[in-house]
Amino acid sequence: MSKNPTSKSYTTNINHSDKWQERIAEVAYRFNKQYQNQPFEVSDEVRAMPIFREWTTGFLNSRIVSPFWEIAQPQEKQHCLDIGCGVSFLIYPWRDWQACFYGQEISNIARDTLNSRGSQLNSKLFKGVELGASHHLNHPSGQFDLVIATGFSCYFPLDYWHLVLLEVKRVLKPEGYFVFDILNSEQPLAEDWAILETYLGAEVFLETASEWEKTIKTAGAKIVKRQLGELFELYKVRF
Repeated sequence: MSKNPTSKSYTTNINHSDKWQERIAEVAYRFNKQYQNQPFEVSDEVRAMPIFREWTTGFLNSRIVSPFWEIAQPQEKQHCLDIGCGVSFLIYPWRDWQACFYGQEISNIARDTLNSRGSQLNSKLFKGVELGASHHLNHPSGQFDLVIATGFSCYFPLDYWHLVLLEVKRVLKPEGYFVFDILNSEQPLAEDWAILETYLGAEVFLETASEWEKTIKTAGAKIVKRQLGELFELYKVRF
């Protein structure tokens, strides 16, 4: 099955003019289309795949979501940064956790949606969402007790995630944790997921867990806990 031959450029408001900008813009474009309920052009072959039908009905997301709170639930009065947050403050029970929520996103649609609605839900806990890439966090050093990044690591190569890990280390408090998920390439759904996402406009990198763990170690992080899901595997690390 060949890669979708059509590609569209999308310019975000992110100003970081480095080698990752084109890749970031592609991923932002893919998710902006989804948030705006715009149609995706895919082949009949992809439409016939069971995973595509599950994706269109919304059932797939409930199967593959990474429950980060099961291995690192935000605690009351903690300062938590959700990278690639999407509209998570509207979905997850931040008000029950009583933890302060900060977000950073490459999708201007998700950023605008959360910033317009988040403070209406809880102006005390919601601290706003910044537009920016994961390897340039718009926050001072040592600010956060917990940093979360789920659902998007597979769209970037490991050398990019080395930079993300170092940037997360910078903004975490010394005793803080970073929780993120990886696409486990050994899971049965992984290959079909990669095909689907490529046709939706964001190519997926299939890396082994051992290569991920090398990257984590190289960045100076220690794995505290892991949790395997149907597609993604959660890692809880400490620097």
